[in-house]
Amino acid sequence: MKNLGLMILSAALLLSGCRGGKYAAAEKAYEQKAAVFAKTIAAQPSENQWDKVAVIDKKWVASVNFGIRKPNYVMIHHTAQKSVNETIRTFQLERTQVSAHYIVGRNGEVVQMVNDYLRAHHAGAGLWGNDTDLNSSSIGIELDNNGTTDPWPDVQIAALIQLLTRLKENYNIPQANFIGHMDFAPTRKPDPANFPWQRLAEAGFGFWYDNVLQPAPENLDVRAALRIIGYDIKNLDAAITGFKRHYIPQNATIATLNDYELSILYNIYLKYLYL
Repeated sequence: MKNLGLMILSAALLLSGCRGGKYAAAEKAYEQKAAVFAKTIAAQPSENQWDKVAVIDKKWVASVNFGIRKPNYVMIHHTAQKSVNETIRTFQLERTQVSAHYIVGRNGEVVQMVNDYLRAHHAGAGLWGNDTDLNSSSIGIELDNNGTTDPWPDVQIAALIQLLTRLKENYNIPQANFIGHMDFAPTRKPDPANFPWQRLAEAGFGFWYDNVLQPAPENLDVRAALRIIGYDIKNLDAAITGFKRHYIPQNATIATLNDYELSILYNIYLKYLYL
């Protein structure tokens, strides 16, 4: 276990590089926090593991079969800020309690702020499938975009696709597991707004509907279809809105589905049903 703790610390410190410049204080804080986590992981067992457990006999017997966090999802956001530097500053202020693993700039610059194996604070409360804690199972990527008037430059999307390609290969992330913040938390988040999801799907990240669509069955259960895809259907209007923000953003302000939109839902539902 001590070796695992050292491995975690070493992986975290790789991000720091040669400390210096305007980010020196944040890099030092990062290393200190990583060192605390490494110590916690290396404990045999964790000091607080048994505090509230009433047992007569307890002991620690180490197993040789264990590993570290493996991300299984990627969640994409827009920053709703003015620049990469502003977002970096936001993620370096402890009081904000928010972060992401990566920021992708309008010019294609990629900034990593949290090691892939560590848990960033980007998803918040929500539900996708049966997972209520995507912070623990996902990599968060923030795209520098104000969320309203900004376009999505080709160079930014190309850099994102290169990053997603590496993440997908490194962690064997399924195609279905590339989602937006609006999918996971549709009652709270609209991001990334007006995003080119089709381009990502064509590159193998997420799904898109076919060019030729068959009509949805008259008895299509909208709630069940959205649930199979992954949406939280406790608030059906919010689930429909989240779905439309992803697939039909031009009409996402109306939380109903016309016949054409139902055919899109049916097409996407089948892709998830037969995974």
